[in-house]
Parts: sequence; C-alpha cells; structure tokens
Amino acid sequence: QVQLVESGGGLVQPGGSLRLSCAASGSIFSINNMDWYRQAPGKQRELVTVIATFGSTNYLDSVKGRFTISRDNAKNTVYLQMNSLRPEEPAVYYCGMQVQDRWGTLRHYWGQGTQVTVSS
Repeated sequence: QVQLVESGGGLVQPGGSLRLSCAASGSIFSINNMDWYRQAPGKQRELVTVIATFGSTNYLDSVKGRFTISRDNAKNTVYLQMNSLRPEEPAVYYCGMQVQDRWGTLRHYWGQGTQVTVSS
C-alpha cells in the first residue's frame, strides 16, 4: 500500500504565495509522473501541473509563470510553489503520483487534499 500526505495549504491574501508539499510512503519501487489537481466548489477537478520522472513539466495555461512544480526523487516528494495567487483560485488541491510498487503494479494514487483559500 502507498500513502500520499499533503501539507502547506491555508489562507493567503490575493497576490500572496503558498508552497504545497506531498510525500509518498509505503511499498514504492518507482514513481513516474507526479501531479497537482485542484477542485473548486461546484466544479470538476482540473489538472494544474504535472512533472515527469526526469523533470519535464506541463502547466495549465492560467498558472504558467506563477506556479512551479518540482520533485525530490530521493524523498518521494513533490512540491507546488504558488505565487501571485488570484481570488478565483481557492480550491482543494490534490497531489497525485503514478507509482509502481514492488510487485510491478502501476497505479495512480491521490493525496488527501489541502484547502487553499485566497481572501483579503
């Protein structure tokens, strides 16, 4: 079994910054893509950004230049640095990882979600 634990959410003023972290533990052989999604009230979950094993990244157009995803493979951890947060961006942010366990099974796991609130 694999567990993902997120941290770093909270309340920030418009224009402010937050850094989210997500650490995986358990029966991990390797981790391929790591990603961050978000879900605002009444809306579908959307992919914000993804980082591949060796560091290539993709971003939702609306966050390009403001958000940065990074990973520490030695710690099985992914980070999301969010700058210049906008009032329309409050949501629950979920990390995800494509994990291969020691038995060869490949599966996408989710973190528990962390609330990001943008308000003055």
